[in-house]
Amino acid sequence: MKDLFTDKLILGPMAGVTDLPFRILCKEYGADVMVTEMVSAKGLMYGSKKTDLLLKTDPREAPVGVQLFGNDPDILSGEAKKLEPRGFDFIDINMGCPVPKIVNNGEGSSLMKNPQLVEAIVSKIVQCVSIPVTVKIRSGFSPDNINAPEVALAAEQGGAAAVAVHARTREQYYSGNADWSVIKAVKDVLKIPVIGNGDVKNAADVKRMKEETGCDSVMIARAAKGNPWIFKEIKDGLAGKEVVRRDTDELKEVMLRHLKLMVEEKGEYIGIREFRKHVAWYTEGIYGSAKLRKRASEIEFEKDMIVLIEEIR
Repeated sequence: MKDLFTDKLILGPMAGVTDLPFRILCKEYGADVMVTEMVSAKGLMYGSKKTDLLLKTDPREAPVGVQLFGNDPDILSGEAKKLEPRGFDFIDINMGCPVPKIVNNGEGSSLMKNPQLVEAIVSKIVQCVSIPVTVKIRSGFSPDNINAPEVALAAEQGGAAAVAVHARTREQYYSGNADWSVIKAVKDVLKIPVIGNGDVKNAADVKRMKEETGCDSVMIARAAKGNPWIFKEIKDGLAGKEVVRRDTDELKEVMLRHLKLMVEEKGEYIGIREFRKHVAWYTEGIYGSAKLRKRASEIEFEKDMIVLIEEIR
């Protein structure tokens, strides 16, 4: 069980980003462990079709965990038990999402304010499933309440197999700098693996995070947007190999593959519309990217998106 969360590069779950096509690409470029986009436990309970789509996995991406969010131990454990037969390798509980809609429901990073509930949630789920249960937390809810070590310890006491720490507070959202000292503080009090997350963009960052915090694995999220190569580049850098930056031909090749996977998985109508934001991420910093983004936002058919990608220089 420890092996799943030790010395790994993990693709962090991101709503609207880490869907099945993107996870497959990241796996091909060296990501070790995947996590689905976050899924509402209540949505599962009520049989939401949209929620069910988020649960689709593929043998090519294994090992993969499913991330649930909610605040009711009974609902979360009940839905986790139903999901276990679908072949997930672990259940991850989101305790870090900063979005107001989630927080105002007492879910996501709102749970950071209630360590007792954290322990109750984890404990109830652990009792109901035979696969590992992990949690993803933040440094704290606000700068004056940095309580990640307390919350992480509550998760461990509930039976969690690992804890991922995004070293920002809820109030920071994704701004400012991640405070890696909080990851170290969590590592200092836990016996289970700790996964560090926040401001990791290259092999040097991974090396420094491990040295400064003692974390067991590293999670990469926003730095992977439009950049599935990041996992290969990090592994090459850590192995002392020359890090060969992708060229335009590889960029176009991966964009075309991503587009194909999106259309195959979601159909042309949805696939194209969801791919538009990926075009913006892939082409960030490229000459003429603003015009590319504008054109992409108006494209409705796969053949036209292919033409746009082929024209990138």
